[in-house]
Amino acid sequence: MAETKKTNALQKPLTPSSELAAVVGSGQLSRGEVVSKIWDYIKKNNLQNPQNKREIVADDKLKPIFHGKDRVSMFEMNKHLAQHLK
Repeated sequence: MAETKKTNALQKPLTPSSELAAVVGSGQLSRGEVVSKIWDYIKKNNLQNPQNKREIVADDKLKPIFHGKDRVSMFEMNKHLAQHLK
């Protein structure tokens, strides 16, 4: 009997919105890959608040993803990312 492999929610390929694709690319990505690419972008562009590393400071590319907010917490960020993945 062949075993069917289930993919978990983090591995399921999803399509990013146009706003999110501007940061992570337009191809299908898993939720885990999206989070990883967002963190690469945040670190490369020095967008963590130095006084509070859990806070992300949004630049022009991240603001539309964060619904216009200037700052979001790491935990809030994942909620916003989920709204940009289908």
